[in-house]
Order: sequence, then structure tokens, then C-alpha cells
Amino acid sequence: MSATTAPPSTGVLRSRWLALGVVATGLLMVVLDGSIVTVAMPAIQSDLGFTPAALSWVVNAYLIAFGSLLLLAGRLGDLIGRKRMFLAGTAVFTAASLLAAAATSPAMLIAARFLQGIGSAMASAVSLGILVTLFTEPKDRAKAFAVFSFTGAAGASIGQVLGGVLTDALSWHWIFFINLPIGIAALALAVPVLPADRGLGLRAGADVIGALLVTAGLMLGIYTVVKVGEYGWTSGHTLGLGALALLLIAGFAVRQATAKTPLMQLRIFRSRSVSGANLVQILMVAALFSFQILLALYLQNVRGYSASETGLAMLPAAVVIGAVSLGVATPLIARFGERKVLLAGIVLLIGLLAMLARLPVHANYAVDLLPAMLLGSGFGLALPALTTLGMSGARADDAGLASGLFNTTQQIGMALGVAVLTTLAASRTERLLGEGHSRAEALTGGYHLAFGVGVGLLLAALAVAATVLRTPEPARTTEHAIAA
Repeated sequence: MSATTAPPSTGVLRSRWLALGVVATGLLMVVLDGSIVTVAMPAIQSDLGFTPAALSWVVNAYLIAFGSLLLLAGRLGDLIGRKRMFLAGTAVFTAASLLAAAATSPAMLIAARFLQGIGSAMASAVSLGILVTLFTEPKDRAKAFAVFSFTGAAGASIGQVLGGVLTDALSWHWIFFINLPIGIAALALAVPVLPADRGLGLRAGADVIGALLVTAGLMLGIYTVVKVGEYGWTSGHTLGLGALALLLIAGFAVRQATAKTPLMQLRIFRSRSVSGANLVQILMVAALFSFQILLALYLQNVRGYSASETGLAMLPAAVVIGAVSLGVATPLIARFGERKVLLAGIVLLIGLLAMLARLPVHANYAVDLLPAMLLGSGFGLALPALTTLGMSGARADDAGLASGLFNTTQQIGMALGVAVLTTLAASRTERLLGEGHSRAEALTGGYHLAFGVGVGLLLAALAVAATVLRTPEPARTTEHAIAA
């Protein structure tokens, strides 16, 4: 067997899986932080004296920094080296977590959360790019993406449980302190384990104007979306800033088409897999916000669950997602291809939200909720398949960009889910209260509407996946991938 076709040695394989563990640890820290903070918000407000309006910035400051910098950070990872970007991002996030834990005022905590968002963007943007270049064989890559997907799902559920336990047993400060040992461990392992890559050099894409346009456009766009609940969709604030954000992003696209050294090669969008997978992800993540957040609100506001009880109630979903993504998704993808597995996963998720759209006010957990949790297995099928499709058009020199793009559309989907579904649920609840319904009935009716809209978003995702996406050729590798 020639040197070009020989399988990797045992040592190389071990190094790859250790690198996957490091990247997954970084993801776990970021996901934990995202879900753990929401549970501790009431305690943070009481202790630091946040006003209700200012409290939202504990989440918004992080989301705006994270979502707006992912694309830029991903491309910079291609230029200066993905390992360097991952290390720098993890260090920034860990230091910002210490600052957040020590916060003594609202301004200090909001600033720390903004820095956390910057660090998260730097580390997360290149994570999938690192995996794509490490795992070039389709079977190994599918396994790696399954582990990556499982880590995200498990981290979100663990964060909900851990946030309640730490806040109740110790204080809200510990939800940030917990990032310190994880971050230090990730840094210590990443230095020897992650492969060194010099990058293309800044001259290959040092487009300062393009960087300013895309960062300003995304930051303004995400800010506009997260403030929709306060200003409304048709307000001058929303329409004006939204139009300006679109203008900035359009200017970025024109700049990339004409610049001598563009920050982002627009050829990446010629791939049906890349473009289609990112569109599906926006729709799917926006829909599943209703499951991840609104179901938790239903359990607490309608059924009277505590924060830790809510996390435990949703734990079966994380268990089944993990079992499916780790043990079922990879062989199914190998046999049927990414597209078919993705379609099957979306169908299961449609069933999940359809069940939640009929939840009674006095739901029985075993009868009404547990079956819906088990349908969360669709996420364990859909996300690994979608991730593979979204990264399949990436070349070795723009894997970081593709990774940043995939993470950016995830954040856009989340922001849209927050804006659209919470606004609809709140409006429906207010209308039902005005008609004389009890608070529990009105809240449940609002959540029903949000779950129903989520079903519609998933049906749209199913249509896009069925008509646009194509399963990549099995022989395609990162080094030889071209935009289809």
C-alpha cells in the first residue's frame, strides 16, 4: 500500500481523538455557560440590583458579541492558524468568566459577559474547522460530529440542572467560577494535542473594510432582533436599524466580490450543501428554541417546577439525544447518507413540537411530556447529519470560515427564535388574559402558539432539506473538496 493511501497509525488516530476531546471540552464550557446563566437570572437581579430592562443585557451582551464575531473569527483562524485562535479564545473566555464571577455591579457583569462572547466566538468559530481537517474520512468525520453534537446537547441540559443546584446551594457567582477549571484544563491539553497550523497569513485575506462591514452588520442585526420584544416588529427602531444592518451586510458582499484579498471567498455559497445546510439550521434552531426555552418556562410558570426540577424533567431529552447521536446516527449516515438521516430527524422533531402544541394546563409528566422528550432523538439524528452537510463544501484553506458561518447561522436562528416565538407567545397570553382566562390557561395558550409556529418552521426546514440538499460524494475529502 502506498504512502498516500496507508491508513493513519495508531498514534495518529489517538492524537486525533484526543484533539476531539479538547475541542468538545471547549464547546462544553461555552454551552454550559449559555444555559446555566438563564437559571440564575433572578438571583443575579436580586443581588446586583439590576432593573428588569437591564437584566436582559446579561444575555444580550453575550449574544451580540458572540453572534457578530463568529464569521470574522472563523476566517481569522484560517489566516493566522486555527489552533492559535482556539487557544486565544479559550483564554479570553476563561479570564472573562473570572471577571464575571467577581462582578459587584451590573456594569461589571455586562462587560464581562461581552468579553465572554468575544472569547466564545474565537474558540467556537474554528472548532468545526479543526475537526474537518483532522477527520478526512467520512466515517470518522461522522463519528467526530456525533460526539460534537452530543456535547452540545448534554451541556445544555447539564447547565440547566447545574445552574439551579449551584445557585441554590452556593451562589450565582459559582456558575461562572465553574468555567475556570474547565478552561484551564482545555488550555493545558490543547497546547500539546491540537495540530499546529501556520495559517494562510493575513495577506491572504486582510480586508479591514470587509471585516468592519460584516462585524457591524451582524452586531447591529442581532441587536435589532433581540430588542424586537421591547420595540415591536413595525417600529421605527426595528425597521430603521434592520434596514441599516442589511445595508451593511450587502456592502460586505459587494466588497468581497471586488476586493483583491477578500475576507470571505464567496465561492463557498456555490455549494448547495453549505448554503442549504445553513438555511435549514436557521429554521431548525429558531423552531427548537420553543422546546429548549419555552418548555422550561411552561414547567416553571404553569406547572410550578423549581429550576433544578425543570432541568431534571428535561434530562431524558438530553439522554436520548446523546444515545442517538453517539450510537445510532453514525451507522445510519453511513448506510443511508446525511440527507435521508436529516429528513428523518426533522420529521421526529415536527412530532415533538406538535405534541407540545397540545399540552394541557395540568399536564401529566409521564403521559404528556415524557413521550415528547423521547422524540428529541430527532435532534440526535439531525444535527450530526446537518453538520456534515454544512462542512462538506469546505476546502482546507477555508474550513475555519465554513465553521464560523455554520456557527453564525446557528446564532441567527437562536436570535430569531427568541424574537419571534417569545413575542407571539406573550401577545397570545395577553389576549387570553384580557378574555378572562386564568394566568395558567393564558400562558399555556401562548406557548401553544409558539410551539405551533415552531412546527411551521420545521416544515419549511424539511422542504429546504428535501429540495436543496444533496448527500456529498463518499470519496470527497477536505483536501480535495470543491464547491459543488
